[in-house]
Amino acid sequence: MDNRSEVSEFLSSRRANVTPEQVGLPTGTNRRVKGLRRNEVATLAGVSIEYYTRIERGSISGVSPEILDALAKALRLDDAERAHLFDLAHAASPVARPPRRRNPKTWTAHQSLQWVLDAITAGPAFVRNGRMDILAVNSLARAFYKDVFEMPGQPPNIARHAFLDPRARDFYPDWELFAEVIVAILRTEASRDPHNKDLHDLIGELSTRSDDFRRLWSAHNVRHHGAGSKTFHHPIVGEVTLAYEGLEMAAEPGLTLTIYAGEPGSGSEQALRLLASWAATEYAAPIPDPNPKKSADH
Repeated sequence: MDNRSEVSEFLSSRRANVTPEQVGLPTGTNRRVKGLRRNEVATLAGVSIEYYTRIERGSISGVSPEILDALAKALRLDDAERAHLFDLAHAASPVARPPRRRNPKTWTAHQSLQWVLDAITAGPAFVRNGRMDILAVNSLARAFYKDVFEMPGQPPNIARHAFLDPRARDFYPDWELFAEVIVAILRTEASRDPHNKDLHDLIGELSTRSDDFRRLWSAHNVRHHGAGSKTFHHPIVGEVTLAYEGLEMAAEPGLTLTIYAGEPGSGSEQALRLLASWAATEYAAPIPDPNPKKSADH
């Protein structure tokens, strides 16, 4: 993606989201713009209109952290939006280095990580990257995201399933909200890792094949996705409402360990137990032949 365009579209979209009343400015009459004018943002941030105009047109390289922070306050950015603005400025720097990343097609969980995942038996647990690839799972997560794993292409990808698999509309009862979250996560990752070809290939694929993705992508929303609850309609056990926690992995920068859990004593907790029983049968390892030589002779 073009960094200058990203900066321009992000700042103009955030400016349109703030009304004069929200920042203590008079509304006035004959306003021809939605939200704040450029000169109003400049005044609030303590910079000249000419300087702010250059920044909003994409010239963000070399802008000091103090100015970026002032713009974030003027535009009432939340924590995720503020981090996104700083990421865009970092990406524009001529000395910025791309972050270390792994090839999702070849990366495999080290043995101790898989042991940790397998030790979590009461809820789905999985490792994903910022591109929403599922890289490692316990058996319950494999069963929970069975539709994702059944889609062609590797590695399994939550975003591709959400926008390109018709079954996703049933799996996510509030599909629109979930889709907004997915797009915001991808845009956040794109600013953190602007040189990631695999990520941009995915965004290009989804933009080409999904009208909904294009519509949501144009909103320039970003977010941090750490904890909360979600409702799903699983094809095996029906509707479940699960709490989740996303944990950044210190030993594997850029990867997130996510764990789902049902409320103790709830129907959702019982549904996960049923799903675990189903998974134990569906994904059971084959029993080894006790006498392979004899079988071969026959």
